[in-house]
Amino acid sequence: MPDLLKIIENVIEKGTDSIKPYRDYYDVCLQDTKNHVENLKWLEKKALEAQNRAYFNRDLGLSSDFHDLRRDIFTAAALFDFDSYLIALEWNRKPEQRFYLPRRKTLKVIVDAIQDLEDDKLDELFLSQPPRTGKSSLVIFAMTWKIGKNSELSNLYSAYSDKITTAFYNGCLEVITDRVTYRWHEIFYGHDIASTNGKDLTFDIDRKKHYPSVTARSVHGTLNGSCDATGWLISDDLVSGIDEAMNKDRLISLWYITENNFLTRGKEKCKVIWEGTRWANGDPIGLRLELLQTRDEFKNRRYRVINIPALDENEQSNFDYEYGVGFSTEYYLSRRASFEYNQDIASWNAQYQQMPIEREGTVFESGDMNYYNGELPPDDMLVRKFMVVDPSFGGGDYTASPVVYQYSDGSVYIPDVVYDNGDKTVTQKLLVEAIIKHGVQAVRFECNKMTMSYKEEVERALEEKGIKINIMSKAAPNNQSKEMRIFDKAPFIRTFYFLEENKRSKAYKTFMVNVYSFRVTGHNKHDDAPDSLAMAADFIERPVSAKVEFMKRPW
Repeated sequence: MPDLLKIIENVIEKGTDSIKPYRDYYDVCLQDTKNHVENLKWLEKKALEAQNRAYFNRDLGLSSDFHDLRRDIFTAAALFDFDSYLIALEWNRKPEQRFYLPRRKTLKVIVDAIQDLEDDKLDELFLSQPPRTGKSSLVIFAMTWKIGKNSELSNLYSAYSDKITTAFYNGCLEVITDRVTYRWHEIFYGHDIASTNGKDLTFDIDRKKHYPSVTARSVHGTLNGSCDATGWLISDDLVSGIDEAMNKDRLISLWYITENNFLTRGKEKCKVIWEGTRWANGDPIGLRLELLQTRDEFKNRRYRVINIPALDENEQSNFDYEYGVGFSTEYYLSRRASFEYNQDIASWNAQYQQMPIEREGTVFESGDMNYYNGELPPDDMLVRKFMVVDPSFGGGDYTASPVVYQYSDGSVYIPDVVYDNGDKTVTQKLLVEAIIKHGVQAVRFECNKMTMSYKEEVERALEEKGIKINIMSKAAPNNQSKEMRIFDKAPFIRTFYFLEENKRSKAYKTFMVNVYSFRVTGHNKHDDAPDSLAMAADFIERPVSAKVEFMKRPW
């Protein structure tokens, strides 16, 4: 069979306009579809090219034939490939009305992870993304795929309220029963619903079973004894909202329910999907992850975490979907501005950036900071302009460097920042540009022997441009943690004047979000921005450090 496929591939690669070799290749793959999914995907791409060629040549009949072949290819592959299933399922819908294809560029990473879960490459999957971006709908589609592939397995879906579980139940039934909108029955030919129970939110495929094909039940409902999961165990937003997230006793109670009532419903080989807003580190997702990451008993447990924030590292929306069904960058920036205005950036981080709320230990609140509209004090009050640099060589960490204007009345203004997680060739260039733009007179780098080259390369770049300024280095203190250094300097930092929201560059906005997110207790994913401000405060208070030693007079 591989030899036959190769022979037909060679014919197709030559760009034949006949549909026959495409159909022949398709028919050969159907003899062992499970092991020829990748061959079918290759054929679909070639069929699309042929369809477009035919359309360009105004052979609309041939173009239509290739279009139908592509439908058949996706339908065949759908039995084993989730991505193909999603495309085949909505083939008859208008492009702007489809769920998956307009969102595919963002959701494909989740689709691939669900595929790995089904192919037994993973045991657990953790998914988090902002509200109304498609995560719940995608899981509905995934469940209809799962029960079509194997109707004998029992699957359990749970959420914090009956309203959500009812929506999931109805969503699954809609996909299966709406033959005009969806092609479920064409993909899983011969399968159908055997029974439904709207009161208990259960339904069966092919035959009525003791444990139904799908059960949707609130995590606070009756789970023990009445539910079982041999296929998938899905939790969707077990935390009801911010009130519960901020109540430690309620979170502890919720975890006990999750551990004792929900997880125990799954058989040993059952796959687990956790999805929802990361409200707090102590929520069920956080505690389950802590178990997997810290206990030796779970060292062989295979899991993957996918957190997709509203705004990426470049302040661009991850969910600006086609046909306007998503959310633009402008929308998310305005939402963040509202949270900042209400002094609740922690809720923005949780709901939209997938960063759990931990208000305890928060050091900088937006309402406690000073701002200015871009107009600086008179030049005759200016004492000096300087920068401090917390360098990074990339790899996810940020190079952070505020541009500092210090005035004779003691006020400190931050008109600009360098804040970027690119490699050193990017950040060094940004630093040089900022130094020249603002006429900075002094720069202090925090570095050690390993990172001294970063400072020296910036110095050489300035010399090549004929710029001579005072460039210094200082090692990070080894007698104090970074968190405590920031905490100690926080009262002084709060007196600094930062640009108002509508005056900030993209880098400046990201810098300030990092400042507001810092906590003195717990884990900080990035603390480069507040640390650079602590360095600036230290530079103002102790501009020069020197060690004095006594020695004998030389004469």
